[in-house]
Amino acid sequence: MLVVIVIHLMLVLGLISVVLLQKSEGGGLVSSTSGFMTGRGTANVLTRTTALLAVGFFITSLALSWLAGLGRHPASIINTGGAPTTQAPTGSAPPPLSQGGGVLNQLGGKSPETGAPTPPGGPQVPQSK
Repeated sequence: MLVVIVIHLMLVLGLISVVLLQKSEGGGLVSSTSGFMTGRGTANVLTRTTALLAVGFFITSLALSWLAGLGRHPASIINTGGAPTTQAPTGSAPPPLSQGGGVLNQLGGKSPETGAPTPPGGPQVPQSK
């Protein structure tokens, strides 16, 4: 997996470099009219190089995602009727709805036991008079 990551990073750096070398509408890093390669030759080589690097980037991206998913096992989000596999700690479970501890009461700031408003927990905001 480390080899695929190194190849992927090399492709990313090469792709960035080749894209920056391409001539844009306002001129790019390659704006000289004479030199090693000019005109159509540069466009063809850079376009083909960009395409090859992009294909390599996609292949290594797919390989990395496939390798990352090898150790995972799918889990069902639907309760199949059996006993739950993990039990929540007794102190962290919310009170059942039949005791008046519903979500709306909790959001409204009411205590599930008494139904009275609970004091706000957190930073206190100064009140203007």
